[in-house]
Amino acid sequence: MARRKKIYEGKAKTLFEGPEPGTIVQYFKDDATAFNAQKKDVIEGKGVLNNMLSEYFMNGLTNVGIPNHFIKRINMREQLVRTCEIVPLEVIVRNYAAGTMAQRLGMDEGTQLPRPVVEYCLKDDNLGDPLVTEEHIAAFGWASQQDMEDILSLALRVNDFLSGVMYGVGIRLVDFKIEIGRIYDGDFMRLIVADEISPDSCRLWDIETGEKLDKDVFRRDLGSLTDAYTEVAKRLGVMPKGATPMTKPTLIN
Repeated sequence: MARRKKIYEGKAKTLFEGPEPGTIVQYFKDDATAFNAQKKDVIEGKGVLNNMLSEYFMNGLTNVGIPNHFIKRINMREQLVRTCEIVPLEVIVRNYAAGTMAQRLGMDEGTQLPRPVVEYCLKDDNLGDPLVTEEHIAAFGWASQQDMEDILSLALRVNDFLSGVMYGVGIRLVDFKIEIGRIYDGDFMRLIVADEISPDSCRLWDIETGEKLDKDVFRRDLGSLTDAYTEVAKRLGVMPKGATPMTKPTLIN
């Protein structure tokens, strides 16, 4: 079997050429990073959990009519997705003050916002993914005005879907990040949700206890990241409730 051609390797995923034109294989790694990769570790089973959870969320988006790049999960660590041109922005939707927003505005973490707040960051690791305004986006041509209207609509629709799903299993959706891709059909272009949706890209708090079930567990040294992600997967029915966190397989002689 021929080796697949690597297209790109990021902090949490590696992308390979897909088996057919217009497709990409997305491989989920166990690498965990925080603070723009200043903190790093390898968390056994993290990639498997994120692959399964992202499949769950992307299929959910499809079922409610929100276009995305997901085609199918191939195995425990890989999924087949549509090729798209990534808009160079991180789109962040915040329902509660947390993280950098709480720091910037001097707000207590967990303060409910009067309405969902959508923020944009330029995708550039070397610059630390700086916060940008719609004026910056228009001036530098990263997206058109029509694109921005469509991106805002997509982001809020994803927020409605995720908030409802999480609330149903006792989890508060504090905030999340998505990426948007452009796909072309002749002269026609449309925008879709791309990359992944997982506890790596969301802040998830238990509604009753406030326990963090997302990457803040790693950022703040609050315990086992795989335990937190496994809890999310169990509540959503992605994993059986009696399942144990993912680890490396044991070889038997």
